[in-house]
Amino acid sequence: MCASRCVLIAGIACLSSLVAAQSDQVVAERVLGPQWKQLSRRAGMIFAGTVLTAIAPTAAPDPAVSETIPPPPLSLRVDQAIAGVERGQVLTVHQWAGAWSMHRPLLRGQRILIFLYPLSRLGLTSPVGGSLGQFALDPSGNNVVHHGQNPAPPTLLRSESSPQPRVPVDPGSVSVVQLERAIRSAREE
Repeated sequence: MCASRCVLIAGIACLSSLVAAQSDQVVAERVLGPQWKQLSRRAGMIFAGTVLTAIAPTAAPDPAVSETIPPPPLSLRVDQAIAGVERGQVLTVHQWAGAWSMHRPLLRGQRILIFLYPLSRLGLTSPVGGSLGQFALDPSGNNVVHHGQNPAPPTLLRSESSPQPRVPVDPGSVSVVQLERAIRSAREE
């Protein structure tokens, strides 16, 4: 009798963790967009962090000049490491000149969830998919804030996930911890 209870309890625990993982993936798709798995796999560094230096893309008088002038480096502190970084690490992100205009302006002290490409041979990186790899967090840095971003068209990042039922999700109630579980799971697939 005790053995059958243990098997039953183990089965229920397995089932509940499977449901939780599936729920995390549904939420990740809803908040991060339909290409969230590919976004997660392409990134070399993923973390929730704090912006230490403000950057705001500015228009150069001559567009040809803006493509050749490198943007100032961006400094970020890793508050919650997900992949490729360590908690407390301060990253100085150097980007190629063309990437400067492809992401949202960042303010000093702002909390973000960011997906960065692996460093190039020159030590350059940028958010995966431009603004698609950048998500605003609430002031605590624990929850995603709705940013009004529409997911990327399928031509930019092809979705590898199978269609799942859409579950209405309030992005303000989605925690970074829940997204971290989904991201880690996608990177292990």
